[in-house]
Amino acid sequence: MANVQYYNRVFPCGEDQTVLDVLIENGQDIPYSCKMGVCVTCIMQLIEGGVPQQSQVGLRSSLVAKGHFLPCVCRPTSDIQVGVIDQQDMFGPAAVAEIEHLSPDICRVFLEPTTPLYYRAGQFLNLRREDGLVRSYSLASVPNLDDRLEFHIKRLARSEMSNWILDEMRPGDHLGIQGPLGNCFYDPGRADQEMLLIGNGTGLAPLIGIVRDALASGHTGSINLFHGSRTRDGLYLADELRALQAAHGNFHYTPCISQDEAPAGFRHGRADDMAFFEQPELTGWRVFLCGFPPMVYSGQNRSIEAGAEVSDIYTDPYELKDLRSKSRPNDDE
Repeated sequence: MANVQYYNRVFPCGEDQTVLDVLIENGQDIPYSCKMGVCVTCIMQLIEGGVPQQSQVGLRSSLVAKGHFLPCVCRPTSDIQVGVIDQQDMFGPAAVAEIEHLSPDICRVFLEPTTPLYYRAGQFLNLRREDGLVRSYSLASVPNLDDRLEFHIKRLARSEMSNWILDEMRPGDHLGIQGPLGNCFYDPGRADQEMLLIGNGTGLAPLIGIVRDALASGHTGSINLFHGSRTRDGLYLADELRALQAAHGNFHYTPCISQDEAPAGFRHGRADDMAFFEQPELTGWRVFLCGFPPMVYSGQNRSIEAGAEVSDIYTDPYELKDLRSKSRPNDDE
């Protein structure tokens, strides 16, 4: 059993425990979100000892050189001493430029960073409120097409950040931004490869960025986007996507409603079910899955069963800290 020293306290760490688990279990106030080594919210610094290489995967080399690691995936094999890092080193300033309400519970937020941000369409950023609250949101913008960073925010009943953004945040307010993060983005190689994109709720955000990036990059293979929601209000930007479809012969958009009646021009059913029914054979295809985690994880398995290579499947599951232990609607988050 290894020991974790945090400031002047030492905590025993079991073989199956992570550093983050141990610190939280012992009442330490450590910021975290996904607990999966993805969002980087919980990043800490190693002061003494060594950590498994896995706990530094995905971090910039400059951060690794300083001893930064992710405690949520770190299972130490020997005694270590750790500490928090200066969050100012991780976040840059950005101003809220515009907020566009697309439905009663979904808005489009545009941020202008103080310094240029280099990212890939489909990646995500951590947004930090002035009181330190941090949440992860995917980018809908495309760096070579858009001057501002675009995010799609859905109101969740128990989410402090989303309710604040929709009800209280105003243009001119400031947020801290950290990133970019994530590997769910378009790679311009293999321009003739067929692509299947499935998302529900605001899982559309990274997908619309990926679609626009692919089209702007001259992708010639078919690009098939299935977007799902329980209700019509959740299928925001349908008109924009139909306009994009009209302008590009290889882009196909299918909006799906799973709970309400589907009006003309919409399909009735879950987006993933509709997608795999229409595309049962995915050998050689590239697949993107974004949104509610059970749909994303199920979609991974279904894609593999349909013939897609694991290396051609890209995912962005919306893991939510505050709601992890609560039940939620099953296809609209």
